[in-house]
Amino acid sequence: MPLAELKEDVADNRDISPSEPKEAHPLQICIGTGWLPPFTSDFAASSISAGSAASISASSISAGSAAFLRQNSRFSDSRRTMYMFLEISFGRFTSESLAWEKCRQALPNTNIPLSASTNLAEPISLAKSIRITKLMRKDHYNLLSLLHKHHCNRRSIQQIHAHLVTTAAIIQTPPPPVSIWTTILHHYSLGNSPDEAFLLYKHHLHPTTLFYGDSFTYAFLIKSCANSHLPMSGSQLHSLTFKFGFESHVYVQTALVNMYVVCGHLLECRKVFDEIPERNLVTWNVLVTGLAKLGEIVLARSFFDMMPIKNVVSWSGMIDGYTRANQPKEAISLFRHMLALNDNTKPTEITILAVYPAIWNLGSLELCQSIHAYGEKNGFYMIDIRVTNALIDVYSRCGSVESALRVFEGITSEMRNLVSWTSIISVFAMHGMAREAVDSFKRMEEIGMKPNRVTYLSILSACSHGGLVEEGLVFFKKMVDESGIVPDIKHYGCLVDMLARAGRIEEAEKVALKVPKDLDNDVIWRVLLGACSSYNNVETGKRVTRRIFEKEKGYSSDYVLMSNIFSSVGDYVDSEKVRRKMDQMGVSKLPGRSSI
Repeated sequence: MPLAELKEDVADNRDISPSEPKEAHPLQICIGTGWLPPFTSDFAASSISAGSAASISASSISAGSAAFLRQNSRFSDSRRTMYMFLEISFGRFTSESLAWEKCRQALPNTNIPLSASTNLAEPISLAKSIRITKLMRKDHYNLLSLLHKHHCNRRSIQQIHAHLVTTAAIIQTPPPPVSIWTTILHHYSLGNSPDEAFLLYKHHLHPTTLFYGDSFTYAFLIKSCANSHLPMSGSQLHSLTFKFGFESHVYVQTALVNMYVVCGHLLECRKVFDEIPERNLVTWNVLVTGLAKLGEIVLARSFFDMMPIKNVVSWSGMIDGYTRANQPKEAISLFRHMLALNDNTKPTEITILAVYPAIWNLGSLELCQSIHAYGEKNGFYMIDIRVTNALIDVYSRCGSVESALRVFEGITSEMRNLVSWTSIISVFAMHGMAREAVDSFKRMEEIGMKPNRVTYLSILSACSHGGLVEEGLVFFKKMVDESGIVPDIKHYGCLVDMLARAGRIEEAEKVALKVPKDLDNDVIWRVLLGACSSYNNVETGKRVTRRIFEKEKGYSSDYVLMSNIFSSVGDYVDSEKVRRKMDQMGVSKLPGRSSI
C-alpha cells in the first residue's frame, strides 16, 4: 500500500459501526508500506495468522518484536523503525523517545546508531495518527452507545456534548460522525428550550460548518419548534428544507405539517400537506390528530373520512378529539364503529384511555362495565397499569364506589403504584368517605409508598369534606415538614375550606393571610366569604369582601353573599347598600338553572 494512500485512509472520518470491517493491524501496515525486510515480514505475517488483529495485544507484539530482533545479528534502522511503529500504534508509548528507550532496553547488546540518512519523522507521525484515529473512532462509537443508553438523561447528554467539544478544541482528532451530533440534537429538540438544539445545529451541523445535516437533523429541529410553539423559526427551517433538497422528503415534510398544525397555522399546514408528493399513514395521522387536538373537530373528521388507510392511531386520535370537544356521544359512536370493523384494526390501551372521559361525561355505569369487560377480555389491565388506575376514576365518577374499590383490590401488589393509591383515596374523598380515605393513606405508608403533592391534595380534600379537621391539619404539617413539599394554591384552598366548613373562621382567615403573595388567589377568599355567609360572621365577611374587591369587582356572587350576610343578622340597610353598589358597578346576577 503506498504511503500516500495510507495517509488518506488515516484521515478518513467515516462513521464506524459494528458491521464495518476491522481496521488494518499495524503489522499489516508495516508489510504494506515496505518498511519491513522480507524476513521481518514473514515474522509479522506469522504473528497475524496466530490471532486476529483485534486479539493480538500490545504486550505480545512488543515481546515478539524483541525476540525476533534478538535472533538476528544485524539491526537495521528499518527494524528499529518497525519496532517503534508497533509500540506507538498499540499505545504502549505515546512518544518516539520512550519507544526508542524501550527498544534499547529490549536489545541491550546493540549500540548501532541511526544513520544520518534515516528519516523516521514520517512513519512516527503516521503511527501516532493511526493510534489517535483508532482511539477516537472507538471513542465515538462508545459515545454513540452512551447516547442511546442515556437518551432521557439530560445531564449525561450534556456531559457527552462537553466531552466532544473540549476534545476537539484540545487536540487534532477525527471529527465525530453526524450521527452523534444528530442524536444529541434529538435530545435537545425534545426539551423545553429549543435554543440548545438551534445552537448545536449552527455550530456543528449547518452547511457552513464541517457537516451537512441530514433529514433527521431538520425533522428534529422542526419538532423542537412544534414543542416550543415557535412558528417563525419553523418557517425559517421550512425554507432551509427547500434550499437543501428536502422539499419532497416525506419525513421532513410530515414534521412541517405537525409543526404548523400544533402552532395553529392551518393554511400553511394544508399547503405543505397538499404539496407532499407521496403521503404516508404517519402524515395523515399527524394532520388528523393535530386538528382534533386543536378543536377543529369537523375539519379533522373530514380528513379522517378521506384517509385511504386507517390504523389504531387514526381511530384513537379521532375519539380523543371528540372527547376533548365535549362530544362524548360521538366519541362512543366512533368507538363502537371501530369495534365493528372486520380488519385487524382493534382498540389498544391508548384507545381505552381516550374513550374513558366520554364515559364519565355521560355518567353511564353500564358503558363503564362494558368497557371494563372488554379490557379484561383483551388483557389491557395486565399490560398497562394506567388503564386500571383510570378505570378506578371512571367507576367513581359514574357513582359506583364498590366497583372502584373492587378494581383497586384486584391490582396485584407488584403493579399497584402511587397513582393507584391516590386514585382510591380520591374516590373516597369524592364521596365523603373521609375515614376510608385516611385508612387507605395509612395502608399506603405502611408498605413504604411515599405520597406526592397530588396524594396530599386528595387526603386534604377528604378531610375537608368529611369534617376531619385535626387529621387534616396533621396531614398538612406532615406534607411540609416530613415530605418537604411546598404547598400550592390548591393545598391552601383545601386547608381554608376545611377550617371554614368546621366554623373555625378566624383560623381560616389566618391561613389565608399566610398564603405567599405569588400564590394569593381570590378563590381562597371567596371560599372564606361563603363560610362567613353560612355562619353569619359579619366582621370577617367585611374584611374578606374588601380583599376581594381589591382584586376584582365584577363578580356578582361576592355582592350577593355579602348582602345575605347583612340580611341574616337583620342589617337590611347595609344589605341594600351592597345591592345598590352592585347596580352602580353594572354587575348583573346570572339566573339560576336546573337540569331536572
